Amino acid sequence: MRVIGLMSGTSYDAVDAAAADLTLDGDTLVLTPLGMISTVYDDGLRAALAEALPPAGTTLAAVCRLDTRIGQAFAGAAVRADRELCGGRADLIASHGQTVYHWAGDGRVHGTLQIGEAAWIAEATARPVVSGFRPRDVAAGGQGAPLVSVVDVMWLRGRPGVPVALNLGGIANITVAGESPDEPLAFDTGPANALIDAAVRDLAGGGAAHPFDRDGALAARGSVCAPLLRRLLDEPYYAATAPKTTGKELFHLPYLRAALAGFGSLSTEDVVATLTRLTARTVADAVRPFGATEVIASGGGTRNPVLMKWLREELGGGAGVPLRTSDEFGLASAAKEAYAFAVLGWLTAHGLPGTVPSCTGARRPSVLGSLTPGGPGLRLPEPVATAPLRLTVSPTDNPVPSTPRRPRPYAPATT
Repeated sequence: MRVIGLMSGTSYDAVDAAAADLTLDGDTLVLTPLGMISTVYDDGLRAALAEALPPAGTTLAAVCRLDTRIGQAFAGAAVRADRELCGGRADLIASHGQTVYHWAGDGRVHGTLQIGEAAWIAEATARPVVSGFRPRDVAAGGQGAPLVSVVDVMWLRGRPGVPVALNLGGIANITVAGESPDEPLAFDTGPANALIDAAVRDLAGGGAAHPFDRDGALAARGSVCAPLLRRLLDEPYYAATAPKTTGKELFHLPYLRAALAGFGSLSTEDVVATLTRLTARTVADAVRPFGATEVIASGGGTRNPVLMKWLREELGGGAGVPLRTSDEFGLASAAKEAYAFAVLGWLTAHGLPGTVPSCTGARRPSVLGSLTPGGPGLRLPEPVATAPLRLTVSPTDNPVPSTPRRPRPYAPATT
C-alpha cells in the first residue's frame, strides 16, 4: 500500500508530506521511503493561526476559517506529494492535522483538538483519508501522545541495550524501547524549539521571515545565564511522572516573558543560549534514569548544531550515551514524524491498533482515527489479524512510475 503521511507540528510553519510503500512481510512491516515535500503555510495563515493559539482568545468563526484554510493547505500538500512522490498512485492519505489545543490537567488529558478538515484532502485527491488520530486514545484514558511511540517501538525492537528515540520539534518527546518489549515508555520531556523560537520572534525580531535560530547562530554567540536556567528548571512539569504530554498551552511567549522578569539586562543571544541549554538539559535528564545505550534523534532540532553539541555534552560527552540521528537508519530526520503517520494510517486501514498503552497511558490499545472516503466506491484492504511486531526501512528502488496518473485538479475555495 502506498501511503502519504501529512504532518504539521507545534512549530506550525509548514505541512510535511512523506510518501511510503508499506508492505507486510510476516511479522514485519517494511517501509520503503519515497521522499518528502514541505509546503510552507502562507504568512497570512500562519499569522491567523498564531493569533488564535493559547494563551490568546479566539472565536468559533476564527476556528472555522482556520479549519478550512488549514484543510486546504493540507490538500495542496497531498496533491503535490501524490504527483511528485507517488506518480499519482497513492492509495491512502493519513493526516495528523494541526494541533490547536491539548487539554491537559491534573495529570491526565481531557481532550485534544486537531484541525484541518479532511474533506478538503479527500475532495482534492480522490483518495481515502484517515484523520483525527489522537482523540480515540484520549477517550481510552490515554494522553493522545506521543503517537509516534508505536512506530518507534516497532522500529527499535531487537536493537541491543536500551535504545531511545527522540523527536526535537516544538516539543521534545522520547520513546524508551527498553529491554522488555512489552513495557516501553514514551512522553514529552518539555520544550525543544518552542521557547527558542518564541525568543527569536520576540527578542530578535525574527518575525515570520526568520522564526527560529538558524544553525544555532544566536546560541553560539551567547552565554548561558545560570540563574535564569535554574528558574526555568523549576518548572513542575519536568518532575511529573510519565506518561505525560505538554505543548504550547504551557510553553509559550507569555510563559517566557514571565520567566525573564528581573533579567532585563540579558542579551537576546544569552536568552537563546540559556533556552537551548534548557532543552539539552531537560532531554538528558529525562533519558538518564532509563540507562539508555543510544539516543536516535529526529525533527527540526537536529539541524541546530549547538543544540546537538550541548545535548551530547549533557548525555555524557564522548564516553556517554551516543547521540545519533534517524538519517543513519534510513529515515530522514525531517520526515520521520510524517512517515510515522503514514504507518499509523496503514494500521487504521487494516483495522489494527495504533497505540501502545504503556506509552500513552491508555486502558487499552485503540484503532485510531476517522475515515473520509475519496472518490466513488470505498475499498479498504482486508483486515489483518495480528499487528506487525517490527518495522524495517528498505532502500528506495525507482518508486515513481515514468508515466504518472494525472491527479484530479484542486481549486481551493475562497474564504
